[in-house]
Amino acid sequence: MMRNTWNIATNILRPEKLQMIFTAGIKYFPPPKNYDDIQIPERPRLKVFDKVPLYPSNIKPPKMQKRLRYMRGPETVHNTLQLQQYGVVARGGGRMRHEHFEMVRLQVARRLDQKKMFAIWRIDPPWQPITKKGQGQRMGGGKGAIDHYVTPIKNGRIIFEVGGKCEYAEVKNMLRIIAERLPFKAEPVSQEIMEKFAADEKWKEENNQNNYTMKYLIQNNMGGCHKHISKYDHRWYCKYL
Repeated sequence: MMRNTWNIATNILRPEKLQMIFTAGIKYFPPPKNYDDIQIPERPRLKVFDKVPLYPSNIKPPKMQKRLRYMRGPETVHNTLQLQQYGVVARGGGRMRHEHFEMVRLQVARRLDQKKMFAIWRIDPPWQPITKKGQGQRMGGGKGAIDHYVTPIKNGRIIFEVGGKCEYAEVKNMLRIIAERLPFKAEPVSQEIMEKFAADEKWKEENNQNNYTMKYLIQNNMGGCHKHISKYDHRWYCKYL
């Protein structure tokens, strides 16, 4: 038994064996990014938004219809990263209440390194009134009282951004936690991810070999589909709700 152990140890410790074990190839590590052009603002945290919008004392808070068009379709304005670093983007329509704003703000305040990072909002504070009648009331009697205020969000809207002297891996977990807790589909993104997503969408559109796309089917009323689709499907071809 001792002889077998000695033979194994001798074979392992041979010079040629050691050379094969400890030989390492040439490794290239890219230089770190330069963040000298980034300036940290005085207030790196997210701003606290009011739960109720402020109106002049002589104006009664107006009521509003549902207006679901405010959260349908794609976002055409605030759909890019201003800081060109990191953020959370909506992948579906929905409404953000004051509780969701506070959730985002507190998560950022707890997990953000204020010495080298900062965050900014890309959405407006709650402004659209949502009415609700008291429990037990009968139908009729006019529109109910204002219950709370929300901010409608469209697909592709940037919720907030994170910038500073940091890598995407440092803020990815924080952005993922916030995106999972929003009342609609959302995902953490960086500038590289946004560019890759746009390039993939363009490539799919240019290299599609199937002529029977949803746009072709709807425009030519294939199978009498006009009886079963809405006006929004005529506009966005079933891509957005």
